[in-house]
Amino acid sequence: MASCLSIHPKNPQPRCIAKAVEIIREGGVVAYPTDSSYALGCQIGNKEAQDRIRQIRRVDDKHHFTLVCRDLSELSVYAKVDNSIFRTLRACTPGPYTFLLKATHEVPRRLQNPKRKSIGLRVPDHAIVQALLHALTEPLMSSTLILPGSTDPLSDPDEIREALDSHIDLLIDGGNCGIEPTTVVDWMNETPVVVRLGKGDPSLFQ
Repeated sequence: MASCLSIHPKNPQPRCIAKAVEIIREGGVVAYPTDSSYALGCQIGNKEAQDRIRQIRRVDDKHHFTLVCRDLSELSVYAKVDNSIFRTLRACTPGPYTFLLKATHEVPRRLQNPKRKSIGLRVPDHAIVQALLHALTEPLMSSTLILPGSTDPLSDPDEIREALDSHIDLLIDGGNCGIEPTTVVDWMNETPVVVRLGKGDPSLFQ
């Protein structure tokens, strides 16, 4: 049975954040709210936890996991970002966007798309996530909480607990945060391509 922590979405309680980080560092899989929808997350170096998320989502090794970062400085450690890309990223982060970028050597190979050597990265605008990331001092390996057979992510904490109680270690209840996923921007080439319309404004990349 998963633990549940009710954390204030605007003023996260430090004690609860510390407990969540402890569970993540011990190899736990967590469901947590973001500025677009709920997501599944685990420690970046934990292959077993990553495989558990794959099983929950029923996705193969071509699925893009996302590294959820504190800020652009952390993002640039894991992705190759030139000055022109950086300027646009600065204009739209933090926010509800996921960027597919060329991975650096800091990204474990198992997290990269096997053919494209890419990685998804994002900087969310949500107080709970930012508190987690600052306490964790590294990105969260994440995937949008969309269950097999569904097109929309789960967003109601009660529904998440009912569906995943035996499959995750922690539910962070930050209230309902909507069901609109991030806008996904493929930036593997010079020109960005919006490959999924979501909450983020796509006009920034035209």
